[in-house]
Amino acid sequence: MTWKAVLFIIPLVFAAPSAFAQATSRTCPDAATDTDQPGPACLMTRTEIGELPAGDVYWHVSEFPDASAAQAQAQSLATPKSAVVQAFGKTFLFSIGPRTADVPGTVQVGPLPVKIRDGDFVAEYLKSTFTPGMTAPVHVHSGPEAFYAVSGDTCLESPDGVQTAKGAGSSLIIREGPAMLLMATGTETRHGFALILHRKNSPPTTLVHDWMPKGLCHP
Repeated sequence: MTWKAVLFIIPLVFAAPSAFAQATSRTCPDAATDTDQPGPACLMTRTEIGELPAGDVYWHVSEFPDASAAQAQAQSLATPKSAVVQAFGKTFLFSIGPRTADVPGTVQVGPLPVKIRDGDFVAEYLKSTFTPGMTAPVHVHSGPEAFYAVSGDTCLESPDGVQTAKGAGSSLIIREGPAMLLMATGTETRHGFALILHRKNSPPTTLVHDWMPKGLCHP
């Protein structure tokens, strides 16, 4: 298995507190040279999942001391639906599959609300660094999206309401379809990952302009 730097979902801001980033699919810099400065999100890697397994599906996020240990674990999995990435000075193994017994060092995010299970799926893994008040632009996805924070607090507003998560290891999930606004909150820089699990023939992310957030998220 090959691995490289990181990927993350939607762009970011850098200027005023209400500044917005642009949606992007730019590839993350190599982990050895990436300084993780606040700025646009980037794509770490894209994994062909194929057909989803029966039952509920989870995003497994596992931290390892180094890439060789993560790759060894990836090779031992029952399916090849995994990716090894290095980001924020750490090494992670991402995989998609059913819930398993709890394992130290692994967080299982889900179940992921997949609306239509027919066809082949792709997992896009993104990373971003937000300072408090930074946002991504309003957008939609063609599949569920999940967020995992390595540090910092998160607020997600959509027409369904608002979700918040605090601190390292926290996660949020949003279903396919609704427009959304993601914001870093609290006082600590937010380093985080995102998973977009979408059908192979559908665009993962689309910017929209027909919904206005109510301002439910606050820095």
